[in-house]
This record gives sequence, C-alpha cells and structure tokens, in this order.
Amino acid sequence: MLDLVIGARRKDLGGFEVGRVLPFMRRRMVGPFIFFDHMGPVDLPPHVPRTTDVRPHPHIGLSTVTYLFDGEIMHRDSTGAQQAIRPGALNWMTAGSGISHSERFDGPIRQSGGRVHGIQAWVVLPEAQEEMEPSFIHHGAEDLPVFGEAGVSARLIAGRAFGLTNPVRTQSPLFYLHVELQPGGRIGIPSEYPERAAYVVAGRVEADGRDYGPGQMLVFAGRSDPVLTALEASTVMLLGGEPLGPRHIWWNFVSSRQDRIEQAKADWQSGRIHLPLNDDQEFIPLPEGPKPAPEPMS
Repeated sequence: MLDLVIGARRKDLGGFEVGRVLPFMRRRMVGPFIFFDHMGPVDLPPHVPRTTDVRPHPHIGLSTVTYLFDGEIMHRDSTGAQQAIRPGALNWMTAGSGISHSERFDGPIRQSGGRVHGIQAWVVLPEAQEEMEPSFIHHGAEDLPVFGEAGVSARLIAGRAFGLTNPVRTQSPLFYLHVELQPGGRIGIPSEYPERAAYVVAGRVEADGRDYGPGQMLVFAGRSDPVLTALEASTVMLLGGEPLGPRHIWWNFVSSRQDRIEQAKADWQSGRIHLPLNDDQEFIPLPEGPKPAPEPMS
C-alpha cells in the first residue's frame, strides 16, 4: 500500500539540472536516507566549464552515496582519496566528525562532453557513530552482486535484500538497489524493513493499480507487500531501512544535535575541516541565511 508519492523538484544549476526528492516537507527521511537527488540526465557540451564543477564543501554526521548511470565524475576529499566515479560503481564517503570533498568533470568528459546521469543520496549515521573517523570506499560494478529473472535485472548497491549481501560496510540496516525492468517485469519491495520506497528514474511502472513515471518516489506503508510492474522499459531505485530518529539538517551538515551543527559552521569558517589534499585552491564558503539548500552533488 502506498503511503505517499513525492515528486522531484527540478532546479537548473546553470547548464546542469537536478531533481530533489528528499528531504520533503511531509517526509524528511526513508529509513536512514535523508537526501536524494536525481542528477540529469544532461548532455554536457565539449569543454565543460569549471563553473559546472562542485567546489570543495564540508559534511558531518552522514555518508554520501554517489551512483552513476552515465558519465564520469572525479571525487577528491580531505582523507586524500581521489577516485573517478563511473557507471555501476559504488562510492561511499563517510563524513563522521567532518570531511570536505569536491566533484569535478576532470576526465575525458571535460574536453569531449557527454551525458551525465546519476543519483546522489545521503545516509545518516546512528547517533553513536556520528563522530566516527571520516573515510571513503569505492567498489567497482564488478564487486556488487547482481541478480535477474524474467524481465528483471538488479544490482545491490548497499545493504541486504533478496537474500543478497555485498562488501559495503553500512552503519545501520538498509537496502539500496538499481533495478532494470523490461515491459511486464515485476519486482517486490524487500519486506523486512519498516521504511521502504521506490524511485522511478526512467520509464513507467504500476503499483496499487496506478501508474507512475520518471521523477516520482513511491513511499510504502510499513506492513504492505507492494509489487512494481513495468509498463515499459524502466529504471527504478529501491531504498529504505531502519529509521534512526529525527535529524537536524543545515546546508551540508546533518546531526542529531543542533549545537553540533553550530560547531560545524564554526569549524568550516575557521578551516578546522581541511580541504581535499589534491583540490585545496578554492572552496564554497559558509552560506548566509537561516537554512540554505544542500549542495546538489554530494
């Protein structure tokens, strides 16, 4: 049974468009997922301007999860990690007590242009792990388990679902999957988690007798057994997990404590959150105003 349908709010960032789904006024989180942005698809022209990049910026109290369908982005962070993000791979950055990172189009796409399409998500950390050591892990597409049946193929990006696990260490019970459905293909939503959702990236699917299209997140009631049926070739992300309680969110900072948010602001202004080791010549300053929107590429 459907509890809520959330539509992505599209925003043009100057040649680059994202659709923000979470947080939403009536549903700030699904399990530990507190932020969900649909990036593109966009066809970047040759000689991509550096103004399209996301300059170094900070995070605390969460893990960022970047997953691409098309394109390439270069990740750099203050742990010293430098990693090209490519389609089908998992890139999991844990901010913990404080990290900064940048996302730039430094690969072949800078000169030649090309399509960029993906999802950025934030997963909050349990209170006991909010101040853990920052880290970054990368797993290529070949490391992540896949399964398939008639009309369905899926990759488990993180967590546990459908009897599968993968090498990604998460701090709380969750699931996150990339699913491709052929017309008539059907897939259920993992039933062992209290909070669950499906996001339609492309195509059209039917659930509870109604059809839904790109840019819609379907949030399901806790004790239902929903099934998605593809009405055409479709790409869907399945996500959810155990709720971790309310969180404060201000710009790129997430915490169970408001005073910790204030400390993070002061840390970024004073330089106590270091810049990426290989990208320390510029940064995004602390915004002015009561509650700025998070950076769209996380």
